[in-house]
Amino acid sequence: MSDRILEMRHITKEFPGVKALDDVSLEVRRGEIHGIVGENGAGKSTLMNVLSGIYPFGSYSGEIVFDGKPCHFQKIRDSENVGIVIIHQELALVPYLSIAENMFLGNERGSSLNINWNETYAKADDLLKIVGLQESSRTLIKDISVGKQQLVEIAKALSKDVKLLILDEPTASLNESDSMKLLNLLKEFQKKGVTSIIISHKINEIAYVADQITIIRDGAVIETLDATSGKVDESRIIRGMVGRELTSRFPKREPHISEEVVLEVDHWFVQHSLYSDRTVVDDVSFYVKRGEVVGIAGLMGAGRTELAMSIFGRSYGNDIRGTLKIHGKEVNLASEQDAIRHGLAYVTEDRKGNGLILSNPIRVNITLARLDKVSHHHVLDLDLEHEMAVNMKEKLGIKSTTVEQEVGNLSGGNQQKVLLSKWMFAEPDIMILDEPTRGIDVGAKYEIYCIINDLVAAGKSVVMISSEMPEVLGMCDRIYVMSQAKIVGEMDARDATQERIMSRILSVNKGA
Repeated sequence: MSDRILEMRHITKEFPGVKALDDVSLEVRRGEIHGIVGENGAGKSTLMNVLSGIYPFGSYSGEIVFDGKPCHFQKIRDSENVGIVIIHQELALVPYLSIAENMFLGNERGSSLNINWNETYAKADDLLKIVGLQESSRTLIKDISVGKQQLVEIAKALSKDVKLLILDEPTASLNESDSMKLLNLLKEFQKKGVTSIIISHKINEIAYVADQITIIRDGAVIETLDATSGKVDESRIIRGMVGRELTSRFPKREPHISEEVVLEVDHWFVQHSLYSDRTVVDDVSFYVKRGEVVGIAGLMGAGRTELAMSIFGRSYGNDIRGTLKIHGKEVNLASEQDAIRHGLAYVTEDRKGNGLILSNPIRVNITLARLDKVSHHHVLDLDLEHEMAVNMKEKLGIKSTTVEQEVGNLSGGNQQKVLLSKWMFAEPDIMILDEPTRGIDVGAKYEIYCIINDLVAAGKSVVMISSEMPEVLGMCDRIYVMSQAKIVGEMDARDATQERIMSRILSVNKGA
């Protein structure tokens, strides 16, 4: 038996006007964890979509050999039948079905006329134990956390007798603790003979878990590194990804912070939007000065997004109470339009679901928050809208052929730039950025950081919510720590460390 479980030979895949993959060859050894890294738009996900049959045989050129046999997959079911299972970044789970129903959806236990529910739940419970979940398989998906949903996806893959498990950005929505659990789970599977391919923008995680690391840039394989040699570190991987040394992950900025307080939140309370007896923001107070980047650190579920959305025109929550001041004046922002008129912007963490209209062009998305700037007497001026969109595209370096290109066809990093363009076009004084670099590569992150620095240099103020502590420490002037719906600490970034932030979070979680 060959030690190579997978060979992809000379794969070329083209879309109209774009060569997404250019003569790509990839070898994966049996039983290894193989990392694939590259900047947004490099072709990583496209390559995996070719492998899994999402892009059927005939839509690309080249050859796939799996387990010693040539493969001509026409659909994803064909690849699953031979033991290749892909888990996408956007989880494919139905919220109002149980864990067991999701796990065997399309692969039901029993006969064609009758589902054997006893077998379904029993088998699902066994698989949940393998991935370390204590929940009953009868639990609805909507009632478990995103981290646990990711483990359900892995259990679902195991139900299909997986030989090669492909994970596309599996930790993008997870905190550090859940991410480490998932990576260690892959190592446990490896001991049992399961081969894995993991795509991730989190270089530290790839360096931790992968045996071999293939770097893809501009649709071509640049190199494959042997991570078991002990000579591959994060800097080496980044150099291969971006084609140059990144001397610093965070651009230098000389703070010019005014004493003027532009945003002040005092004794802010928010109840859950569905469960009115659950407090998601509990007596929170904070302030932001002109020209300042203020970070809000914390674990997922701490209440950071709920806080931001409730401030932004009460776009989330019930029974919202407290005082909100902008430029020293108390305001009551009853809607998102009110918030925009008062110079407030909220850049959502969910760019695909809530931030952008993926089926619309860049032009439409950029101007959407302030149509009055491209209208005359409520009639849209398409020429002016096009001109404004082109200006924003060039200002933020959005990589696209034209502003008429659909946003859904852009890479994640460029989608994030469109989202930032949309809110910069609204000309806010205060921008709340919720996980502004989630799911984008290290090069695109650096460009986003430069945009943030430019904003505060121009006298704007930024509130940055991030689950990545190095990002908070590297970009912010002052940091609030949030845990269990409360602000549990405030510190100057110069005095802050990951240990200090985590100690504040953990002391609250332990009831201190």
